[in-house]
Amino acid sequence: MWQEFCWSRNTIGELSRRYNRSIDWIRKELRAYELPSPVIVPGEIVAIMDCVFFRRSSGYLVVRDAHNSSNVYWSEIQSETIDEYQCARDTLEGQGFSFKAIVIDGRAGVRKLFADLPVQMCHFHQKAIITRYLTRRPKLEAGKELREIVHALCKTNEQMFTDAIDKWHEKWNGFLKERTVDPITGRWHYTHKRLRSAYHSLKSNLPYLFTYQKYPELNIPNTTNSLDGSFAHLKGLIQIHRGLKIDLKRKLVLSILQNRHKESNYGLSNRP
Repeated sequence: MWQEFCWSRNTIGELSRRYNRSIDWIRKELRAYELPSPVIVPGEIVAIMDCVFFRRSSGYLVVRDAHNSSNVYWSEIQSETIDEYQCARDTLEGQGFSFKAIVIDGRAGVRKLFADLPVQMCHFHQKAIITRYLTRRPKLEAGKELREIVHALCKTNEQMFTDAIDKWHEKWNGFLKERTVDPITGRWHYTHKRLRSAYHSLKSNLPYLFTYQKYPELNIPNTTNSLDGSFAHLKGLIQIHRGLKIDLKRKLVLSILQNRHKESNYGLSNRP
């Protein structure tokens, strides 16, 4: 019954009709189901780390082995803080895991936490940052050109990308320095603040955008898409079972996360 509920997308109402039992009886049986304990087999991993949130203060930090797509750690969190990432690292290393490289969404504090390792910033997240600043259809010519450069991020190398960014900045440097003065207060601000922010984002993240090319022997992914895709699947399942009480919802999430490392020999249960 749990497998049908969790993986076959059967709602409690559908299970009630299938088993010819009351909804209360179905809920009781689902609550009584105990998740199997995952097997812990530590090893060297290239780790993908990212968070998924279902509400503003309700989410999970998940760590996945990039090479076998198994989740090796997950933790309920209220916000995405550096302490949560530190806890993930400490827990995994305490279990005997060792990191060969990390793929993250680009948070500066997390990069510092793993400064002793090759760190790859997710290309998808970098593109999303640029889209947030410039929109999908920039009106300014400078914005259109910068977006075109970023569009080729996954198809280029560090030298070519750096040259393209530098040439763009040289061309539009004066434009970026334009200021707008408030006629009442006399205060000024940069006219094209969002364009400047997009450029500075690329410059600050540049050292981490092509790590995957510097360590070909590690086979580092250039995105966190492996986790992002599973997060989308997870949210889809949660949406099907919307309205669940918190205990069943939590068990559903944990079952889905745990299922990923049933497919491999790695595993680490949610920390207490």
